[in-house]
Amino acid sequence: MSVPTTCLDARDLLLGHRARRGGGFSTACLDLNLQIRDEEFVVIVGPSGCGKTTFLEAVAGLVPVAGGALELGGRPITGPGPERSLVFQHASLYPWRTVLDNVLFGPQVQGRLTPETRNRAEELLDVVGLAEVAKKYPHELSGGMKQRVNLARALATDPTLLLLDEPFGALDAQTRENLQDELLRIWQADAVTKKTAMFVTHDVNEAVLLADRVLVFSPSPAHVALEVVIDVPRPRAAAWRRSAEFLAYGDKILSALHHEPAASEPNHDNSVSPAHDTSPDPATGAVGELRLGAATP
Repeated sequence: MSVPTTCLDARDLLLGHRARRGGGFSTACLDLNLQIRDEEFVVIVGPSGCGKTTFLEAVAGLVPVAGGALELGGRPITGPGPERSLVFQHASLYPWRTVLDNVLFGPQVQGRLTPETRNRAEELLDVVGLAEVAKKYPHELSGGMKQRVNLARALATDPTLLLLDEPFGALDAQTRENLQDELLRIWQADAVTKKTAMFVTHDVNEAVLLADRVLVFSPSPAHVALEVVIDVPRPRAAAWRRSAEFLAYGDKILSALHHEPAASEPNHDNSVSPAHDTSPDPATGAVGELRLGAATP
């Protein structure tokens, strides 16, 4: 069995934003260290404003590195590139282009619009279940269908790394849950579409369902407060969402969101506590109880 290679590597990373007036620097990420392996699905959660999206945008090449190192495939990230595709919260499809033409937009901009890329775009629409609406326009689609087009468009450029910034955050709960299952199906569909993925969310349940690993970011300036390995085989059945194991993973992540481990504590944990801990808390004597993983505050 071959050892997976590193796709993304951040070492002592410093990120932030420079004010237009006065030139002051606002730090978003400080001493951030993490690695993502090839074909791994990593989900990042953290408090609002902690620096999750800033980090994702830096990986996309939209925010400059202020210090440390940020490398993709061993090469420093200095700007946007065709080896990365970014899926935003809103689909942002071009209303004057058909569904198929929206999916073909990336290859067209890259000068790679060929019969092969057109066939690949049609295959991707079939993978996401939208082959029958290829000639329709965005205003004729539901919100969930638009996001599936958005995902197909991101995959059409054949990226090394797929970046997803809360892509289901604007959808209703039922559509969101359906698209989580769809995303896993698409990501696992075949060797061509299974990409390395980095997914940012506020939803702890979503993180547990999707991830190989969940990285919990600390409050700003962000660093990795805890890494949780979701050691559950794929494909993951829908019923697993209601299992004690699923809820225990969510509880562990929620606990980390409310309590950053001290410097002496380990920041890696792939163990899962029982769904309901009946042992008393050594400090208070109270009996612990699982908190359902829904979303961070």
